[in-house]
Amino acid sequence: MASGSEDFNRWGPKHLSSVDWHNADHRRSVSACLVKGAYVLESDRQETRGGSECLSPPWWEAFHFKLVYQLIDGVDNSIFGAIFHYTPPAYTYHRSLDRSPQYVFAFRGTVKKEGSFSRDLDLDLDVIRNGLHESCRFKTAMKAVHDVVSVVGSSSVWLTGHSLGAAIGMLAGKNMAKRGSFLEAYLFNPPFVSPPIERIVKDQKVRHGLRFAGTLIKAGLAFAASENHNNSKGIEDSFAVISGWIPCLFVNPLDPICAEYVGYFEHRRKLQDMGAGKLARLTSQHSLGNMTMNAVGLKGFETSEPLHLLPSANLTVNLNSNRELSKYHGLNQWWRPDLNLSCRVYKY
Repeated sequence: MASGSEDFNRWGPKHLSSVDWHNADHRRSVSACLVKGAYVLESDRQETRGGSECLSPPWWEAFHFKLVYQLIDGVDNSIFGAIFHYTPPAYTYHRSLDRSPQYVFAFRGTVKKEGSFSRDLDLDLDVIRNGLHESCRFKTAMKAVHDVVSVVGSSSVWLTGHSLGAAIGMLAGKNMAKRGSFLEAYLFNPPFVSPPIERIVKDQKVRHGLRFAGTLIKAGLAFAASENHNNSKGIEDSFAVISGWIPCLFVNPLDPICAEYVGYFEHRRKLQDMGAGKLARLTSQHSLGNMTMNAVGLKGFETSEPLHLLPSANLTVNLNSNRELSKYHGLNQWWRPDLNLSCRVYKY
């Protein structure tokens, strides 16, 4: 994140003078700002800013949150996230509490600064190879989420993150859902580990054809896997267990990192409309890359369920046409008041 964008008074959402927690736009904007606060916390650490020089506190204090805990990566000692506690003013307490969180876990993404970039890049590669669950960063996050939920309950805890942080939040949310705790989640530009067909193929019919071909290949590999009694059945059972968890995903169709979520859910919907719902449910649980590597016995990649695949989601797509990479993968797009958004809920 560029240091010039760390000043809340200059770059924060000036239109949010007060928060209506029943307003989805407000919930999205505040969640994005808390993630920004996690980014700037790490920047404060690297720049050795302290006291009044710190730029991070306004990103949460403006919305009446208090920083209660910094999440530290045990490998490089960087701050990768934070736990915030909502402390509303007395005069707004009765009006907003029923829709507001009590605690929010905010996870930052990759920071392009020397003090943490190498470690962040290693974790980006873990996402690609489906090994994030083995990292100490995720284990630290998961333990913290579990500990807080065990005390205050799942209805009071939110997860939010951007890019790599969205992947951490998604994996934590999936794990908690398997335990019966469905946490509200706001995940910005979450990585989808697949060729970004939605981004690179312009013709809609060609996109649908490519995805349909992939569906047929996955169906064949899934059948072969079931005959060999590998972990396919376990993935299917896990998918059903977490189907009631509906995280809010925020994607930009111009962003190759997350754009394929649009095609993933829309292709499944089209198959269901065609009467191929069973095929859609089967193949949406599997990654073609993982299945192919497992089928040929390729070592070095994880065989657990793919992180990026979800049974259900509330998908919000930013239709604004800015063409700069730093803009369409940027976090600050999500608190702008002039967004052209398309929203749809997909249920398994």
